[in-house]
Amino acid sequence: MEPLLHILLKPDNVPIVLMVPLFAGILLHWWRAARRHDRLLVEGGEAAVRRELDGPLPEGTPEPKLHTWPYLLRVELIAALATVVVLLVWSITLDAPLEQLADPTRTPNPSKAPWYFLGLQELLVYFDPWVAGVALPLLIIAGLCLIPYLDVNPAGSGFHSWRGRRFAVSVFLFGFVGLWLGLILVGTFCRGPGWNWFWPWEPWDRARAVELATRDWPALFGVSPGPGASLLGGATVLGWYGLGLVGWRLLRHRPALQRLGGSRYAVVAFLLLTMLAVPVKMALRLGFSVKYVWTTPWFNL
Repeated sequence: MEPLLHILLKPDNVPIVLMVPLFAGILLHWWRAARRHDRLLVEGGEAAVRRELDGPLPEGTPEPKLHTWPYLLRVELIAALATVVVLLVWSITLDAPLEQLADPTRTPNPSKAPWYFLGLQELLVYFDPWVAGVALPLLIIAGLCLIPYLDVNPAGSGFHSWRGRRFAVSVFLFGFVGLWLGLILVGTFCRGPGWNWFWPWEPWDRARAVELATRDWPALFGVSPGPGASLLGGATVLGWYGLGLVGWRLLRHRPALQRLGGSRYAVVAFLLLTMLAVPVKMALRLGFSVKYVWTTPWFNL
């Protein structure tokens, strides 16, 4: 377990070690509050949830209002002071993770990005740089910006709820926890010299060289590189996104999709299928050594 302790105690990895229990606690708090509110929704509707959140009010009392001072600013001041204390203790007990001066003749191995970019660095194993470093981050930002315009479900507005927001919560947990945080943890604990895979309890062997023979998706079906391989790869990608059309044909009569509408559904389906394509591509690379699904003279996917 010495290699694992070395990773855990490395100053660069302290934010990640603290992030895991912190986010787990926040998620547990949300789940308990969501289940409690769901029970109140079943028993007394949304009004029962509002009464629990706002407290008991006499009949005819207008909606309560709180002044910014002292109620909000007092809490913010206490939180700011607590943050300063934590950072002060952190800076005293742990040295800054500074290394020696850069030497162009000696590259650190492994050379890892800051922890908040490790997910993108891990994606470079499975996608071309323009996909992992440009296209996917832009889609993430665009998707987050579009949430207010795509979310037409009024259930659970203003309070934690699982019953009315299963789809939204599931997509968030899968994308943020399963993919983003998962890739950060993989890059931190499982990637060693040469960006090779090492289990957290394995010592790093810097002399180990792993050469993985890769192949493209059409090669699994005996199609040699050329126009036929490009057509098969393109048909696979189009077929994957065509699942969105199949879903619309099968589920378009449901009230949720009726509220969403065709144009918003198209955007949601595209973003969701793109997100699901990431673990599928990872599985193809790790399980079948597939490097590209669609190869063309201009781009590779």
